Amino acid sequence: MARFSALVSDSSDDELLPYAAQDVHQPGPGNIESESSSGSDRVEVDDDDDDDDDDDDEEEEEEEEEEVDGDEMTVSPLKPNRKTRNHALVEDSDGEIRYEHSRPRSHSPTSSESDFDAPHHTDNSVVPWAQRVGVDVQKMHVMQTSLFRMPEEAAALKAMSKPTRPRFRLSPSVTRKHSRESVGEGRLDSQERASFGHDIDPPIYRPSRKYARVEISASAVAGNEDVVVDAGLALGRSFRVGWGPGGTLVHLGQLCGPSSQAPTSANSSVVSQTSTPFFSETRDEVNDRLSRLLQHHLSKTPIVRDEQGVPFADPSPELCFSSFASVYPQTDISYEASLFRLGHALFDPIDLHVAPEITVDVRNRISSLRRKAALSAWLKDVVTPSVNEHLRQQGSGDPADLIFTLLSGNQVQKACETAMGCGLAKLATLISQAPGDFEFREDVREQLQIWREQRIDVHINESTKKLYTILAGSTDILEGSKASSLERCSDVDPLKGLDWKRTFGMYLWFAEPMDATISQVYGSYHHASQELPSRIAPPLPRYLEKHQRNTSPSDILQSPSDAFFTLIRLHADPTCSLSQILHPLSFGSSPCDYSLPWHLYIVLSRCMRVRDLSDRGSSDPPSSDHDDESGKYEGHSPSADLLASCYAHQLEQLGMLQEAVFVLLHIEGSMGREKAIKDLLHRSADKLDSWASSGILGSLKIPLAWVNEAKALYAVHQGNVFEAYQLYTAAGLHQAAHDLAVTELAPEAVIKQDFEFLVSLFEQMSSQTIDGWHFKGKAYIDYAHAMTRLPELHASLTDDFLGTSEEQELDGLARSIPKLIDILPDLLPSQSDPRHTVALSEMISGLTANLDQAKPLALSLVDAYGQSHVRLTGVDEATKLHHIQATSFERFMKSIQVA
Repeated sequence: MARFSALVSDSSDDELLPYAAQDVHQPGPGNIESESSSGSDRVEVDDDDDDDDDDDDEEEEEEEEEEVDGDEMTVSPLKPNRKTRNHALVEDSDGEIRYEHSRPRSHSPTSSESDFDAPHHTDNSVVPWAQRVGVDVQKMHVMQTSLFRMPEEAAALKAMSKPTRPRFRLSPSVTRKHSRESVGEGRLDSQERASFGHDIDPPIYRPSRKYARVEISASAVAGNEDVVVDAGLALGRSFRVGWGPGGTLVHLGQLCGPSSQAPTSANSSVVSQTSTPFFSETRDEVNDRLSRLLQHHLSKTPIVRDEQGVPFADPSPELCFSSFASVYPQTDISYEASLFRLGHALFDPIDLHVAPEITVDVRNRISSLRRKAALSAWLKDVVTPSVNEHLRQQGSGDPADLIFTLLSGNQVQKACETAMGCGLAKLATLISQAPGDFEFREDVREQLQIWREQRIDVHINESTKKLYTILAGSTDILEGSKASSLERCSDVDPLKGLDWKRTFGMYLWFAEPMDATISQVYGSYHHASQELPSRIAPPLPRYLEKHQRNTSPSDILQSPSDAFFTLIRLHADPTCSLSQILHPLSFGSSPCDYSLPWHLYIVLSRCMRVRDLSDRGSSDPPSSDHDDESGKYEGHSPSADLLASCYAHQLEQLGMLQEAVFVLLHIEGSMGREKAIKDLLHRSADKLDSWASSGILGSLKIPLAWVNEAKALYAVHQGNVFEAYQLYTAAGLHQAAHDLAVTELAPEAVIKQDFEFLVSLFEQMSSQTIDGWHFKGKAYIDYAHAMTRLPELHASLTDDFLGTSEEQELDGLARSIPKLIDILPDLLPSQSDPRHTVALSEMISGLTANLDQAKPLALSLVDAYGQSHVRLTGVDEATKLHHIQATSFERFMKSIQVA
């Protein structure tokens, strides 16, 4: 095992001073070469000594053990060694015992020293004795090595037996910050040691447990709502966060916004119930608007059943933007009408009226020009009200200002007529050529350049310069002439004071060439609005345009875009998805109004297949029973289901139950669709009158069982238990009907001794699969049968007319009744319901009394340990006394017969 030699610099001077005279060997003349090489070694060892702090504790322990054992360090003759002191006791040639380090040394070279120049181990405690007895030194060294354990081997075995601590191992690609080669073999590789330059690997990621919502029927809370010991278990569902029916919110204090302060404190004990409004209009206006859209939607949407038999709304391809636009008259300038007209201009199919042999490129070019013309006509109609309002504010002012206002709405004809009426014939000639070709625009630019160079622009009013800037096809700021204060002209911004629609119109009608596509116009406007947000009007929604001046630039950038602009973006940008544009705040001021986003999603995604939501999963292969020629079978989109659920919740708040069910029929997953509709019917069960039920069952094809289940829950809430039982049975929900009959109806029938009604409750369920049937429903049937047959069999036994079959039936009842009595306490376990307590006592008492008359000893049978298995729980003392008397009398009579 290799060891490291130490230098003088590694220890303090005080430590090395006593041993300097006897440990350091002076070099001779023949060792100059060795001294030079030793000097290089010294540098290496000294450099390596900087890393002594990184050595393992095991190596340090080995060195300490070797110091105690008295082993010598193998060092160069020219190097001072701090560990040369040997404390072993040896016998010298004079026979005196002394320490090894104090014994005079012989410098006569041995045979081994003459053969090897390199340093080697010499055992000074063995050599003198071997010479005295006449044994060869080399042979003695070999014998000692073979028979006795060397210090190196002892240290190695001890290190192997010592428990090692875990270490971090560096990957081969990770190097140390101060990487230096080790001198000895025992040093660990630097890549196998932990250092501050290497990040410790993070612990293994263990995913958290997933929790699923437990239904109340399967929850441990069911039936234990009155548990006082565990209030969290009993009241946990009551205090969870959630909305009530119709957007109802129960809260303490008064609701307020984030920037306002409520006049009352939230520490009040007064509980308030607030209905959160989802719409900015009145209730009647919202009902009329949504009813118009949903009725048209229903007329174009057939209701079919999917593979699981759940009703599903499958919109027809005929449900396009033009069909919705036809619902509104031409004079209707409402926001919804304008939105569907824009969709018709951008996305509806266009009949090009061209010959079949026309190539695809030509068809695409014609289609692009037609759509741009349709968009231009739509935009002109939309901005007309704002242009007219601006003209009324101007009155009979500057003619150039009036003409510019008309051009901002693309009313070129009226602008020419106004110019002619004001005596501006030359200007009218230029306006009639707008937007003009490239040469026309260049001529107007040259005219503006001449005015600026000759400093004539200072004598021209601002509106005229804005007109010429627009006619030149420029929307940039027109720089004025830079001269002295008298001839200095200010810059002119042609887009100043325009809203985003008229600004976009400037790019569409004047800035871009006539043959530019909608994508190019959108790109120019969008780039300018991003680069110069303070100059270019951003596409804010209509409710934010009025407060644009009071809105900070950061809020403007974070606000959603107007729905008109998002539709234009969807047409111009192929990478835009519906998830980026269907934001409620783009359509109105309410963040919970999903009416228009949902209708646009249905038209664009489900009907026209233009674009889809970004979270649409991969499509599964359709079954062999369905064709997939239209591509209607695609992956699931959670956002689509969420959109439908939000819209249905709004309709539920407005009391539009049938419309809400119709919207939920568009949920894509069968299980989610069924659950959502059932939950809606359960919440609105009080509104399921004959008219609403007929519409839901007829037009929407909802199964009758779903409606009856909702009505049954409402009947239980109202206390009409038997009506709920009948509704459950009619809905085919035998398990719910069985549980209701066991806990509510059967105990009352037992108390009234109405065995025929008791049998009728459970007899029709005997062929169904019901949990706990043999311990609940069948137990009631067996009880009614026993109470009916035992008196009859006892009468036949008294009259000695008991036949063989009747005797066998009596024996069977005698064996089954004790088992029945044993399970009755578990059948009616509720101690808080007095009906259960009385019914249990009545059932056990009746069975005991009737069985004591026919078979008195049937209830007194004991097992091998002398204990009876029958528990007479809840039986009055009279019944117990009668049972004891009948049993004692029967045993006495049998003893007499035996005697």
